[in-house]
Amino acid sequence: MVGASTGTTGAGSAGAGGPLAGVRVVELAGIGPGPFAAMLLGDLGADVVRVDRPGGSPLAQPHRFDLANRNKRSVLVDLKAADGAERVLALVERADLLIEGYRPGVAERLGVGPQACLARNPALVYGRMTGWGQSGPLAATAGHDIDYIALTGALGMIGPAGGPPAIPANLLGDYAGGSLYLVVGLLAALHHARGTGAGQVVDAAVVDGTAHLGTLFWGLLAQGAWQDRRGVNLLDGGAPCYAVYQARDGGQFAVGALEPQFYAEFARLLELPEDAPAQYDTERWPELRALISFRFAARTSAEWREVFAGSDACVTEVLTLAQAAADPHLTARGTYPTWHGVTQPAPAPRFSATPGELRRPPAVPGADTAEVAREWDVPGLVPQQDQDQ
Repeated sequence: MVGASTGTTGAGSAGAGGPLAGVRVVELAGIGPGPFAAMLLGDLGADVVRVDRPGGSPLAQPHRFDLANRNKRSVLVDLKAADGAERVLALVERADLLIEGYRPGVAERLGVGPQACLARNPALVYGRMTGWGQSGPLAATAGHDIDYIALTGALGMIGPAGGPPAIPANLLGDYAGGSLYLVVGLLAALHHARGTGAGQVVDAAVVDGTAHLGTLFWGLLAQGAWQDRRGVNLLDGGAPCYAVYQARDGGQFAVGALEPQFYAEFARLLELPEDAPAQYDTERWPELRALISFRFAARTSAEWREVFAGSDACVTEVLTLAQAAADPHLTARGTYPTWHGVTQPAPAPRFSATPGELRRPPAVPGADTAEVAREWDVPGLVPQQDQDQ
């Protein structure tokens, strides 16, 4: 991984690489998908300035482990102070993008809502990150990832038949349905703003993004190729050729042998008998699953790794996070570099001409106020008492 593996750092925006070098981002501090979206922009070279509040968040991690704050700089502004909004608006004048994750109406009450910001910078792209969206009956209520993916039907798709839904951490809602859609929206609107000079507001809701992720399944449902219940379909663990099995020593193996040629390789290496049920004979799926489970239970994880190594059987051991960081393939790609003493994912995706890189460790709240004020030419960003010292 260029940059990430070498541990190089840069001071501020000067010399920053990545395809978004030169793009300025103001992030109003929050938790969850907003900070992750800003981190992704920073990983790709954007100059991200996080506006932290005095006292911080009660959910804040120790700074060096708060990896969503890497590749950012931090300034400290009390938005409830008399000059708080003006200090942020001075940054907004020089920014391309803004990210906020408040409940609807909060940014407006603080004086940094879309109307105020676009009045100061008509080309600004103003990104709003919420769970429920800016409108609708639930817009003003609290919620978390698990609530959003429950409402959209996504949570109900995941888990065994007859059992409760399986909770996919907060990857599906917050980060896939939230952060990634916010970033797509911000970059699309930035492209428009640079062509027309007109900024706009991006309403990124976790419920909208998560629903959009399910597009394939709505098509399958409409044609009768997907049952609207979990654990009985091709891609939800219902099919024996797309499931997880346990080896003799307790290790788990993910099987994704969907195509006939891959399944044939899988069946050969697993030594399934010739009279085994056919791959897509749904009536005999319980019988086939029991047979595959029996075969996996006959050998240890190490033995199965050797059997399937280098094959097209589409069988992969289920790893923990620590095991993944040590995996030979991921190690060769530099997927999990250790940087500033913390093992973490490298920037993604990868670019041949403008690679992203790890430039700065997680920002310490307020540590970069003077530097940002100087580089962005916002002298009023530094409190008067600090200027007098």
